[in-house]
Amino acid sequence: MSDRLSRAFAAIDAANAADPTLENGQPAALLYGHRMTAEVAPLFPDASDILKIAARGQHIERWLLPRTDYPDGLPGYLDWRREQARRHAARVGQIMLYAGYPETDADRVGVLLRKEGIKRDADVQALEDVICFAFLRYYFADFAADKDPDHLLKIVEKTARKMSAEGRAKALAEFRLPEPFAALFCD
Repeated sequence: MSDRLSRAFAAIDAANAADPTLENGQPAALLYGHRMTAEVAPLFPDASDILKIAARGQHIERWLLPRTDYPDGLPGYLDWRREQARRHAARVGQIMLYAGYPETDADRVGVLLRKEGIKRDADVQALEDVICFAFLRYYFADFAADKDPDHLLKIVEKTARKMSAEGRAKALAEFRLPEPFAALFCD
């Protein structure tokens, strides 16, 4: 790992260590960043620093903008997500500049974090696959526990649609998804 990648990770981790929400005894955002990093290597062994940093910082300081600050319902949720993506991109970009990356790399990470060009940009799609893998591996079971089965099926369908064909195939091979969920990952 290069010095500047180490500096970027350390700064992201320091920011996320302030998350007041704990999960498994750790700040939730810090744990999420580490889980995202753990998903990158097996999925994209030749990942660029840009993808690695985007994955580590995808939820940087997310707790600073609570979902409750936005109206209930889908429009409020989408507005909140867009603002989070904008904030994450700006904050991670600042960290990259501090760590010694050029502005073009910081701008590129912003494209990934704002998900500009999903399904058209290979790096943006790679980040989305990493996000979906982290969700399936670490968060899906708890998330699914109190959901209506029909509503849950729609959520899993949306998750599968966001992934690349390669990502869906890897997910199908790695996770033991029961029917009808498994069928959503088949092309």
